[in-house]
Amino acid sequence: MPKMPPLRYQICVSGAARGDSVELAKGLAGEVAHEIVRRGHLVVTGATRGLPYYAAIAAKKAGGEHVTSIGFSPAASRLAHVKKYQLPLDAFDTVVFTGFEYTGRNLLLVRSCDAVVMVGGRIGTLNELTIAIEERKPIGVLLGSGGMTEEVERVLKAAKRARTGIIFGHDPVALVDELIDIVESKNSKLPEDLTKEL
Repeated sequence: MPKMPPLRYQICVSGAARGDSVELAKGLAGEVAHEIVRRGHLVVTGATRGLPYYAAIAAKKAGGEHVTSIGFSPAASRLAHVKKYQLPLDAFDTVVFTGFEYTGRNLLLVRSCDAVVMVGGRIGTLNELTIAIEERKPIGVLLGSGGMTEEVERVLKAAKRARTGIIFGHDPVALVDELIDIVESKNSKLPEDLTKEL
């Protein structure tokens, strides 16, 4: 495992909790998360099942004893997360209990990240994508992972939005590496004292 860099980026792995793309892309979600951690950064997801869950599990395996994954819950408490929403806790190093249901959770999740990787997905993943576009977050779309990733080009065309800040690729490792390079380039414009290790 490489030495952790002074600034650990928070990279969101966005994907479906259910549906066809979960079975298709669970290995791909794991590869994305593994590469994020291998590069020394944090995996951030919705604290849910499906592809975000597989990403969080892969992050924990790749990171060993290091904190590698943060989950954002729609629930206001640990009890509500488990009882009301019936969502897992075991894959996440820490969970942020937002109390803002799914749409509010999605906004906080994306705003808390330096970049977003879209793997598979359904309507919630599309919601996170549109938030990321509006928030000008670098976005990586993993082609071949099914679900909403196959519709991004059509969504952008219908919305009359350019592909600015959005990259597409079939290789999870190459996509994550390129996305992190974009984040590093963006952060190179920050004052030097903000990027130093505390």
